[in-house]
Amino acid sequence: MSAQPENTPIRVVICDDQELVRTGLRTIIDAHPDLVVVGEAADGEEAVRVTRRERPDVVVMDIRMPLLDGIEATRRIAGPQASAAARVLVVTTFSLDSLVYDALRAGASGFLLKDARPAQLAAAIRTIAAGDSLIAPELTRSLIGRFGDRLRPSAKETAIFEVLTVREREVLQLIAQGLSNAEISAQLVISHETVKTYVSRILAKLGVRDRVQAVVLAHRTGFADWA
Repeated sequence: MSAQPENTPIRVVICDDQELVRTGLRTIIDAHPDLVVVGEAADGEEAVRVTRRERPDVVVMDIRMPLLDGIEATRRIAGPQASAAARVLVVTTFSLDSLVYDALRAGASGFLLKDARPAQLAAAIRTIAAGDSLIAPELTRSLIGRFGDRLRPSAKETAIFEVLTVREREVLQLIAQGLSNAEISAQLVISHETVKTYVSRILAKLGVRDRVQAVVLAHRTGFADWA
């Protein structure tokens, strides 16, 4: 999905089974002039219908919902078989819930806790809409490290990093640590645009959709722990 055009409000759909939570999220989001809520859903099936109807830029998705859980809803909205994929930001109460890992593998582009500050939620929506991805750095290793070993990496997955240049591997190591493009730019003393170019090349070579999937792959295969 392409990045959000400049000067266009970011269209958001909120999916949560608790009306009070949806109201709170809408209040936070609508307080920002560059964000607009275009729909709400109280269960996973409704989330899919509203997303297909409204075609938002970002879907704020809870995981535990009735009828169709947030994981399957995310897969139908943002997975490889989705006809008009939106970008999904998972917002959940559980920082170490195995379902969060499943949601990321289903196609979610970001993960945020419900106790995040309002400004963090707005910033995360902007990040996702811009075509980037987000996992809170302090949660990256604990989340993927705990659940990533459920699937044994194939020889193909382990060898795939050989297609990367030395500099691309260095950038991927920093991405896997949860660093943003700005932080990578500062650490490697290269421009922000150069970092974006490296990230694009890495994603293309690894055949992954975004940096969240790159992080999952890096941790699953052990690449994130290479010296």
